[in-house]
Amino acid sequence: MPSPDPARIFAPLAYPMPAGSTRSAGGVPGGAYWQNGADYEIKAAIDPTNRLLSGSEIITYANNSPDALDVLWVQLDQNIYRDGSRGNFVNPQRHAEHTDGDVIESVSIEQDGKSIPVTPVISDARMQVPLPTALEGKGGKIRLKIVWHYTIPGTWGGRTAVSTTRNGDVYEVAQWFPRMAVYDDVRGWDTAPYLGQEFFLDYGDIDYSITVPWNFTVVGSGALLNQAEVLTQTERDRLAQAAKSDERVMIRTEVDIHDPKSHVAQTGTKTWHFRMNNTRDVAFAASPAFLWDAARLNLPPVVVEPGHAPVPRLAMSAYPVEAVGPHQWDRSTAYVKYAIEYFSRRWYPYPWPNAINLGGYGAAMEYPGIVFDGMHDKDPELFWVTAHELGHGWFPMIVGSNERRHAFMDEGFNTFIDTYASDDFNSGEFAPKRDVEFAPATGKPAEDILSVLRDPAAPRLMTPSDLIPESYRHPVTYFKAAYGLKLLREQILGPERFDRAFRRYIAVWAYRHPTPSDFFRLMDSETGEDLSWFWRGWYFNNWGPDYAVKSATPTGEGAAHGLVVTVDNKGWLPLPVTLQVSYTDGTSARLTIPTEAWYLRNEIELTIPGARTPQAVTLDPGHDIPDLNRADNALTLAAPPAQPATPPAH
Repeated sequence: MPSPDPARIFAPLAYPMPAGSTRSAGGVPGGAYWQNGADYEIKAAIDPTNRLLSGSEIITYANNSPDALDVLWVQLDQNIYRDGSRGNFVNPQRHAEHTDGDVIESVSIEQDGKSIPVTPVISDARMQVPLPTALEGKGGKIRLKIVWHYTIPGTWGGRTAVSTTRNGDVYEVAQWFPRMAVYDDVRGWDTAPYLGQEFFLDYGDIDYSITVPWNFTVVGSGALLNQAEVLTQTERDRLAQAAKSDERVMIRTEVDIHDPKSHVAQTGTKTWHFRMNNTRDVAFAASPAFLWDAARLNLPPVVVEPGHAPVPRLAMSAYPVEAVGPHQWDRSTAYVKYAIEYFSRRWYPYPWPNAINLGGYGAAMEYPGIVFDGMHDKDPELFWVTAHELGHGWFPMIVGSNERRHAFMDEGFNTFIDTYASDDFNSGEFAPKRDVEFAPATGKPAEDILSVLRDPAAPRLMTPSDLIPESYRHPVTYFKAAYGLKLLREQILGPERFDRAFRRYIAVWAYRHPTPSDFFRLMDSETGEDLSWFWRGWYFNNWGPDYAVKSATPTGEGAAHGLVVTVDNKGWLPLPVTLQVSYTDGTSARLTIPTEAWYLRNEIELTIPGARTPQAVTLDPGHDIPDLNRADNALTLAAPPAQPATPPAH
């Protein structure tokens, strides 16, 4: 890199998304902001003999945009498993085997009590539905019926899978029903192809029923509405006990797994009925092998069905016997309970009935109200992955950013809040967070991020999600994005200003679709800072700080005695930096050099008064910032005072 150019570092930054009537200059939704919505009624069944999931759904789609829509776009995520899919070419290692993907049996428009067949156009993992007549804007609604089936991928499916365990298969079912694409004020229909980089969805109420063999237990997003039809009285009593307990209560035990009478029926099938309100998605898991435990969430009860009384909320875990152990899933529900309560208290209240950790294949994947983790996870790794996947309940399940385009607003924001959860849990039992997602080498982010900042091939945070190579996904999308927020909070703004602004960002964009520009503008406006230099350096480029102590010269005598220190800026990201002067008497003095010091120059002179004899000058003594070259951060001026000799022992 050439010498830093202040005119370029501090130049005005034009954010990619212009402000306007739908998105204000202050980073909040504008007065004309609108958002479409989709409610779903789904009926599905698992055929375990063929590992087939079949279903039908009715989507009630609300067009709140000002535009009339002549077509609808629907996402068919299961088509990524087809041989020849675009996603297969992008990530062939993820899809060693193939299915036929979504087999669409029929598509129709439900109108005036009639069903009007429609011939869709399927393009890879997307389906275009031409409408007989355009759907009017500003509140127009339409009912779309889709009948479909697909083969559930095996463990090679990754995010959605079937895994074999000692007591039966575990079905982890996600991205399982055709879902509406987003039509918004940014791009119109956002039809970025599904290549494996997660999702972008509208919000709505989802009512779904899953029919499974009699000996299966199903856990899923939202609330189970028909407990009396699918659970024994014993199981219901245990759930009621769990709703009053801060310690886990076993709902289904290992003894129950081997006892057919622990189910309400011993033949045929049963249908589990769930509902989740104001959500962008739902997922579920089903198996005859589940142990199931739960404890209460200390959060206010919620209404799960219109016209019904509020119900208590539960932290839950479901897992096979392979996961049992004091270092394994025996502690899972304690981790779930902690994470949901902690994030609710610190950032924004958790809105949904239950939070479930599923121990299965180990995809480490998040969905609203349920996360899929590994049955063999244990100790810190189990805590870290549980907190991280549940943290996605906030980013992007509550704050509905576009994961398919801006991965850092999903993984990075979530990893950021995870780091503080690790520090806080059980007096730091699993602190600091040190895993593949954050500070993997030493647990010290200022040291571990240097390999990324020194790498000319490292992608920028603003790089579209699908263009970030897998080798950089964790170092950049997770680690660098999370550490950037920690630098903003701890080194630039301070916790008080940052926390207030970040909570406001969550609150105003809850159940909405913010862009990076909205986030940048809101943080600028709410914190009272022009942070364009930071956004430009950390997000749009891969710049880092690099300071040097050039010289330190004693000056003056008597009351004018002091030290003149010359500091050079060699880096393109001029973070605030601490300068420490250590004295021969064992004392020290510190001052913070603000970013503004480098507006017009790359070298500054600082006069530090004091009659003490200086011993050393050090920049960033606590290694609080990721200085690219620490070799020139310190200058020794005097030898340390001689220590008195230790008298001989008698």
